[in-house]
Amino acid sequence: MDNPAVKSFAEEVKQNIQNLKSNSEIQDLSKDWLREIHHVKYEYNFSWLGRPIIQMPQDMWAMQEIIWDIKPDLVIETGIAHGGSLIFYASILELIGEEGKVLGIDIDIREHNRREIEQHPMFKRIEMFEGSSIDDGLVERVHGFAKDYKKIIVVLDSNHTHDHVLRELELYSPLVHEGSYLVVFDTLIEDIDEDAFSDKPWGKGNNPKTAVYGFLKTHQRFEIDDDINAKLLLSVAPDGYLRCVND
Repeated sequence: MDNPAVKSFAEEVKQNIQNLKSNSEIQDLSKDWLREIHHVKYEYNFSWLGRPIIQMPQDMWAMQEIIWDIKPDLVIETGIAHGGSLIFYASILELIGEEGKVLGIDIDIREHNRREIEQHPMFKRIEMFEGSSIDDGLVERVHGFAKDYKKIIVVLDSNHTHDHVLRELELYSPLVHEGSYLVVFDTLIEDIDEDAFSDKPWGKGNNPKTAVYGFLKTHQRFEIDDDINAKLLLSVAPDGYLRCVND
């Protein structure tokens, strides 16, 4: 970054993010908005290259920044649904132009979703494993698949209970090395109204965020990237962007 103008702009953005960290009014407004839009399934409204992607656009923007910066050999995601995020990650790797791959894991890859994903132009970069992300046999298969890859990003977005996510964190964190990321989606569950998930096995006190906090107590290799929290403002993954700080 030798260009003074480029360096100046980067410093301005850095200062913007620091200002947002200390702006409690904006932070509170963002939390209020997130609580309200949950009830109308806002995050269901989007697609990427023709496939539904059930995520906040802001989070996907953060993910493309991470992928571009790290240029991973492999992105692993638990939870496939319609496959939009797999297509998204694959398309960013395609733009980078190297040999990066995406591995999606789901306990139930529905046939109509599998068919659409397999017919997509970006499927050339995608592999899919069906099974529980915490099943010993499947975990062994994933680690075997990943053994030849050096730079790996892991994204957790399957069952959102505390115990399940904590187990995923324990099982998949060894694949992430210094400088890369372990991303946990739907930590927002902890911040939503207590009755919002009455039909789910997760809710306040039992969700991905509680799992993240429990995991970090005993895993000093990872830390929450507060800059991503601050700059996104609107995210389903507050405190869920975990940066690996050492091996």
